[in-house]
Amino acid sequence: MLKKLFQSFRSPLRRFSPQRRTPEILTSRQHALPRAKLSRNAVHVVERLQQAGYEAYVVGGCVRDLLLEMTPKDFDVATSATPEQVRAEFRNARVIGRRFKLVHVHFGREIIEVATFRAQHLEEEDDAQHGARNESGRILRDNVYGSLEDDAQRRDFTINALYYDPSSERILDHTHGVHDIRNRLIRLIGDPELRYQEDPVRMLRAVRFAAKLDFEIERYSAEPIRRLAPLLRDIPSARLFDEVIKLFLGGRAERTFELLLEYDLFAPLFPASAAALAEDPDYAGDLIRQALINTDERIHQGKPVTPAFLFAALLWPALPARVKLLQDRGMPPIPAMHEAAHDIVWEQCQRTAIPKRFSIPMREIWDMQERLPRRHGRRADQLLESPRFRAGYDFLLLRESAGEETDGLGDWWTDYQEADEQGRRAMIRGLSAKDDAGSRKRRRGGRRKRPSGTGASAE
Repeated sequence: MLKKLFQSFRSPLRRFSPQRRTPEILTSRQHALPRAKLSRNAVHVVERLQQAGYEAYVVGGCVRDLLLEMTPKDFDVATSATPEQVRAEFRNARVIGRRFKLVHVHFGREIIEVATFRAQHLEEEDDAQHGARNESGRILRDNVYGSLEDDAQRRDFTINALYYDPSSERILDHTHGVHDIRNRLIRLIGDPELRYQEDPVRMLRAVRFAAKLDFEIERYSAEPIRRLAPLLRDIPSARLFDEVIKLFLGGRAERTFELLLEYDLFAPLFPASAAALAEDPDYAGDLIRQALINTDERIHQGKPVTPAFLFAALLWPALPARVKLLQDRGMPPIPAMHEAAHDIVWEQCQRTAIPKRFSIPMREIWDMQERLPRRHGRRADQLLESPRFRAGYDFLLLRESAGEETDGLGDWWTDYQEADEQGRRAMIRGLSAKDDAGSRKRRRGGRRKRPSGTGASAE
């Protein structure tokens, strides 16, 4: 596919530094990105700004994706106009952001994001209005404007620093991003260590793009990641939640998980789960991987996915040890389960701020694991009618697929859903007879020891 995309690019590829300031200009005969593939609204924004006397280009991931024959998620524009000047050109626009001022131009459901050319700024040039850094070098505010060349050099990866002019159908490549697309490389622009210190989330973005595009992280860009991974602990938890959603709900969640482990980035995001993974890599790894495989399959099939189920799976492996610790201190199984769940969710929210619209159903999925074994009498029908039954049932099957023993609970609920009314009553009577026989056996042989662990599979 890439050979086809670049077969008309006749300029010889040379070894070069991504810092080279002279841009490579690809004409419409040298690339395979037709103007017709662009959003009409993005083209309108660019042409309107150009007619007003400003430089303007379609930029970033949308150009990269179109060169790879992928469908862009959205379209961004970069311009020499300031946010206020952009706002003056469009009545349907509004300025957003403080750390990084942008303009959103609204066209019904489509939003074209317009950013002013940025420039790198030195610490001594920082001021409260335009730029600021913290002690570790992380950029807190980035509103230092510059030229097109400045903007290209301050972008994160070479593959995201491509500028497309719809009017001339040319691509401007200041960092040789086309070369890296052709060679399937994720390469940071500038000194990797400094760029990661400026914004540690770039380490997550490198992993996300590598997984999404099936690219490799270039070795100099990869080298500092393990050493600098702890810097993610300083990132606001709300921002990290957004990044986790992008990581795991992009259709390549399993590959993303493997890369996060490879570069020691999983532990800063999910410390309790990372500890459980180290303690029991087979069970925890199988459960998390199977959940991510299922998530990828649903996304590829166009089915809905919910972060609640995803976080339930990512955090569940940390639960058994916490429950056992509380039970060893004398707490009964169900209260121990609830307290351990509360603590794990609270701790996780300090790293990734899970909104209540997801954390509450996540807890309900976990609670359903306690309720599903109680399937006698009318309880089975009541559980079946619960709005959380399906998610709880799917989660039960996920646990079983990871090797957790539930005494056939998943098969029982599968059969119960498929049975008619008469069949369901017979299944309930069968449970009662089984329990009566078990009670007689226990009276003869002594009291049965209550199963330990999460209590999720205890009847």
